[in-house]
Amino acid sequence: MKFDWDRRTCSRKGHVTYAPDEDHLRSRLHAATALGEAWRCLRCGDFALGPPHGSGPADRAPEVPRGRALRDLFILRFLAVERILRGLFIVLAAWAVWKFSNRQDSVHRLFEDNLSVFRPVAQHFHYDIDHSPVVDTIRNTFEYKHSTLLIVAIALLAYALIEIVEGVGLWMTRRWAEYLTVVATAAFLPLEIYELTEKVSWIKIGTLVLNILAVLYILLSKRLFGLRGGVEAFEAERRGASLLEVEEAAGEKPHAATDVAPVANKV
Repeated sequence: MKFDWDRRTCSRKGHVTYAPDEDHLRSRLHAATALGEAWRCLRCGDFALGPPHGSGPADRAPEVPRGRALRDLFILRFLAVERILRGLFIVLAAWAVWKFSNRQDSVHRLFEDNLSVFRPVAQHFHYDIDHSPVVDTIRNTFEYKHSTLLIVAIALLAYALIEIVEGVGLWMTRRWAEYLTVVATAAFLPLEIYELTEKVSWIKIGTLVLNILAVLYILLSKRLFGLRGGVEAFEAERRGASLLEVEEAAGEKPHAATDVAPVANKV
């Protein structure tokens, strides 16, 4: 069963109707019923009762994503939410490092005091808790200088800012955000691969796979860096989108396709 992105979106957000000035298009988008006038939705193609949401020349019709474009928008916004949530989590990590840097001595004493409580239990099970890898790692963090921890906190905050800016830009479907996401994500891929060589975990593998797929998807679908015709093909599709939507909803052959085709044939 094929998933109908158009009707699903219309069921949540409502239909989008438009009355073009061109009579031959207007007559095909309009219908008179016993309950009043109805106009064809530019997204799903169904007729909706009531006056149109807008009117004017066909090439001024609103750009309503549907079909594959609607699916692409859903994927971009999924990536946007993932970036924003990750950024907020990193902000919390930066705050924790900053708080730790200011209270390093007191946290160290608290850790050692609590550790002494668990020593009898560990000795009962013949476990050397003082030389545990986890305990050694925590103790090593207490040896970091205050200035070093501040640098780490600032670096984490900068990384979080990049993630949040990416997420907001992707949610608003800004092209600069797509470039930023591809460049920033690709730049951190070697680090993620290196971390896998140190220790393998399903979270690290999942994050790496998601980032690789995100880079490839945005590169190809948005025609970045000259791929698939580059910005010229992308802009040609976008310029023809409004007229294309009106003519397709009216059941006519899109004239805008003749403008886009020569660009696509160069790929």
